[in-house]
Amino acid sequence: MSSARVDYIAPWWTYWLHNFPHINLRFQPIDNSFQPEEENYQQSLIFLACVAAAGLGLNLLCLAIYLSCLCCCHKDEEEESKKPNSCCVTWSAVTAGLITCIAVGVGFYGNSETNDGVYQLTYSLYNANHTLGGVDSLVTGTMGSMKSGLHQHLARLDEIFATRGDYVQTLQFMQQMVDNVIKQLLGLPDWEEAKVDLASIADQTARVEYYRWLTYLLILILDLIICLLACLGLAKQSRWLLTTMMVFGVLTLVLSWTSLGADLAAAVGTSDFCVSPDKFLLSQTKGVIGTDIVHYYLYCNQTLSNPFQQPLTIFQRSLTTMQIQIQGLLQFAVPLFPTAERDLLGIQHVLNSSEASLHQLTALLDCRGLNKDYLDAMVGVCYDGVEGVLYLCLFSSLASCAFTVMLCAIPRAWRQIACRERDYDDIDEEDPFNPRARRIVAQNPNLTNMHSFCSYSSSMGSQTSIHPPAPTVSNAPMSENMNQAALFGGNPRYENVPLIGRGSPPPSYSPSMRATYLSMTEEQIRHFGNDFQA
Repeated sequence: MSSARVDYIAPWWTYWLHNFPHINLRFQPIDNSFQPEEENYQQSLIFLACVAAAGLGLNLLCLAIYLSCLCCCHKDEEEESKKPNSCCVTWSAVTAGLITCIAVGVGFYGNSETNDGVYQLTYSLYNANHTLGGVDSLVTGTMGSMKSGLHQHLARLDEIFATRGDYVQTLQFMQQMVDNVIKQLLGLPDWEEAKVDLASIADQTARVEYYRWLTYLLILILDLIICLLACLGLAKQSRWLLTTMMVFGVLTLVLSWTSLGADLAAAVGTSDFCVSPDKFLLSQTKGVIGTDIVHYYLYCNQTLSNPFQQPLTIFQRSLTTMQIQIQGLLQFAVPLFPTAERDLLGIQHVLNSSEASLHQLTALLDCRGLNKDYLDAMVGVCYDGVEGVLYLCLFSSLASCAFTVMLCAIPRAWRQIACRERDYDDIDEEDPFNPRARRIVAQNPNLTNMHSFCSYSSSMGSQTSIHPPAPTVSNAPMSENMNQAALFGGNPRYENVPLIGRGSPPPSYSPSMRATYLSMTEEQIRHFGNDFQA
């Protein structure tokens, strides 16, 4: 037996969790010993879950205050004020996405670690249950074969050797040996009750762990999907998708805080057990199994003597003595009583099988097997299990932070999308510089001709009714024409040619001139065109 597995040492994080304040629902500090049957201890774990519930309430309250301030606060909608808000929303979405990805990665690792630890626990429980079941089966089988088989053979031999007193006396001595062996086997502890308890505990633990693993897997996938859909809604500027993801974000936030409370209570309770598991096991086996036997299997060191050494030694010596007696009878009694050979060989067969059972029983009762199962179970629970639960607590914390940021960013994004759509709807569709109007004209060429700045050069009618007049020679000097051309951004070679009917694009001009044009009425534009022609 390697010295590395002699003693169990709890990891440091179990001591850290064990030192968490244990307070019942009446706000009274209690002992932090693992006592799951005590009401006060149960209340201390519920109190930890209530702390997470209080954190959830505070989180929702802060979100409600933030949303109220956002709805009641009216800011200027100028272009300078929109750019920083849009940048803030973008970075908030990026931050929430990164935190969610990190949280999901941590959650997958923690869920896998917890599942591995619980699997190792159930595997060790099943192994221990198999060992105890094997011990009980060997003891029961050996006692049954000696009670039924040996007694029948000895009874028939007693009739055969009735005329020989020395042989009868040998049979009586063997009967005493059989009774002594049965007495020693009855002195062994009854493992049946412990075996049933271990099997039921392993089955219930495996069932609960399966549903726990599946639930966390669905939560992780749900968090990832909500984050991706929220980012998609921000990219597509879809208000209904953002609203839907906001509702699911609130539900996921509640799930994150709920899982945090459950994981925190489970981690603290398990750590209380891991710090001193021997005390709890001794209290649970009290009255069922002797204290010396429990100590022997929990610690399994050279200083502790095997509590089964004496009955096993007596069992071995009794079998050896009976084997010697049977060999003597086969050698000396069979020539005189040939009919006794069959019963003597039957007794010898029972003794051989009992000796084989003795060797198996000695191996199963050795502390190294059950102690290995015990250490494997403790390593699975206290190392992998508690570590995985701590990672799940970190996942819940990161997920709650990520969805809080997302719930703060979505209303701002929704408001900006609404403002942009409102400003977009306010643009005059007859404005030739409106992109929407250009798309409408491109898609529907049969619509009514749209007025432009070029069509208001005179009151001659619509563009379709105007024919390009003959080119006229301007009496103005060349410099004046050049200045006019420079004013309207046109080419000086074509300023004297009418715009209508030649298929040329409208003249380009500065934004200030466009603003002036949009503020002018139709009559003012017509008057401006007449003055320009004059």
